[in-house]
Amino acid sequence: MKFPGLILGAVIAGALIGGPAAAVTREEATIENALVVLRELQSMPDLQIPDQLLARAEGIVILPANVKVGLIFGARFGNGVLLVRNANRDWSNPVFVTTGGGSWGFQVGGQVADIVLVLTTRRSIEGITDGKLTLGADASVSAGPVGRTAMASTSLTFDSEVYAYSRSKGLFAGVSLEGNGVFIGRKANRRFYDGEDSAAAIIAQTTAPPPPADELVAAVRRMTSATQRVPAENAEPAAVAVPTEKPVEAARTYPLPDPEPGAEPR
Repeated sequence: MKFPGLILGAVIAGALIGGPAAAVTREEATIENALVVLRELQSMPDLQIPDQLLARAEGIVILPANVKVGLIFGARFGNGVLLVRNANRDWSNPVFVTTGGGSWGFQVGGQVADIVLVLTTRRSIEGITDGKLTLGADASVSAGPVGRTAMASTSLTFDSEVYAYSRSKGLFAGVSLEGNGVFIGRKANRRFYDGEDSAAAIIAQTTAPPPPADELVAAVRRMTSATQRVPAENAEPAAVAVPTEKPVEAARTYPLPDPEPGAEPR
């Protein structure tokens, strides 16, 4: 029968016809995947990046679907985006970055993981924007603590310049990424920003980025916003409950005095 072949041909033809309308560029796909990573990170209240660390963040790198393979030699590579705080403590347009690193030792297999890097110093950001930042060499890196108020694996002063998080099996956890490099993706920036490949120029832009990058900036803004809200000026103060006073009983002494001294007890 020729029906299966006809059906398959129709499906392929339909995909070819509808493909261009639904197609997204590689850069748009990277941003959309980064959005998914952030939304899923926000959906896990007990395993989110601590608020105190996010408040100190000077930059955030999101590397969705980062690949790690190993066969004696190991390698990690992937694409992602970098967002940086500006002078107003708001977030810049995303800059495309790539990552790569190698390792040596007995290892075999592969793994795909989502990685989030929280940069706490301007020096670490400048290292990336200058062209390359090697984690552990150019900037100290630590496995990030998890939980909104978790501070077990770090200090209140956040000694490391970069805190790393990875999710490979559904849950985010701190991860060691020493030796991995983060580089500016100039070709990706050039394609997405109409020829502009300078990280400094993209970060300095004041106009909103093209979709879906504007959604990503909004998502990072929500994730790093202050958790404490200031009461509205016109809000009425909450009523304070005044405890009702109970009648005071006459003072009594114990044991009670004998009403009939000298008489036999009844």
